Amino acid sequence: MKIKVTSIYVDNQDNALRFYTEVLGFAKKTDFSQGPYRWLTVASPEEPDGTELQLSLNNNPTAKAHQQAMFEQGQPAIMLFTDDLKGDFERIKARGAEFTMPPTDVTGSTIAKLNDTCGNLIQLTQLKRY
Repeated sequence: MKIKVTSIYVDNQDNALRFYTEVLGFAKKTDFSQGPYRWLTVASPEEPDGTELQLSLNNNPTAKAHQQAMFEQGQPAIMLFTDDLKGDFERIKARGAEFTMPPTDVTGSTIAKLNDTCGNLIQLTQLKRY
């Protein structure tokens, strides 16, 4: 068994697609609509056939309340891993991303948090090598 797709709620799919592709550097994988429903995913260009992230429109009041509470508490909706956090931080910041936490050393890793502009915090993580 393996994880093929995981979802993140977003308040606007077009804005999310722009952020996740143009700012973070992911590639659009799937984008099709059926009536009002839109299936939209992105994937890492490093693993184009790897796990996809579904940018799911958050039109559920309960999910919206949860999303907002997690954001307000500073809890990331997803964690992305990198081998070059400092380089990714500089690249993503230069593309206009708003970081709520710069690269910070914590136990076993270095992390940074940013606002995805669609209702979520994202944590970038680089594991420490011992």
